[in-house]
Amino acid sequence: MVKLTKIYTRTGDKGQTGLGDGSRIAKHDLRVAAYGTVDEANAAIGLTQCYAEGDMKLLLARIQNDLFDVGADLCTPDQDAPPFPPLRVTSSQVEILEKSIDEFNAELESLRSFILPGGTLLSAHLHMARTIARRAERLISELVEGAPTHLETLRYMNRLSDLLFVAARKANANGTQDVLWVPGANR
Repeated sequence: MVKLTKIYTRTGDKGQTGLGDGSRIAKHDLRVAAYGTVDEANAAIGLTQCYAEGDMKLLLARIQNDLFDVGADLCTPDQDAPPFPPLRVTSSQVEILEKSIDEFNAELESLRSFILPGGTLLSAHLHMARTIARRAERLISELVEGAPTHLETLRYMNRLSDLLFVAARKANANGTQDVLWVPGANR
């Protein structure tokens, strides 16, 4: 378990940060941007959780913990023989998201149009978290192309954004209160 006794270390004062394998990289490196955006998604989910109840609240809490796993995974470059076993996202974490997506989707009204983020306060917050998760996914996708990265992180973020979309619809009375896009409505 992590034990933090001092919050500032001054080790990043020159624009570098440490990775999980002990190496140091620039704070503007794509890897840092990716796990920083995962952290941003986690904060958005924390805000969202303030408006959720019951099973939805429990699911969001579980996701918040998983997002720390994603961040830990991303901050440790994938390598063949690591000096210690890094924390990695597992396929079972992705499967739990898929199961929740299927359960939520089974209760939703069929889509008749693209939907606009909004409706209930919970739905609007879920959509905000979804867009941040999508941005994290794009950054991880870019990272995967050029640096050793565990692919399960990309799969997790892809499913998470899908889950947040259907959760937002569920929060809009199972889609009956979705705000539908009307193409060209304001021309």
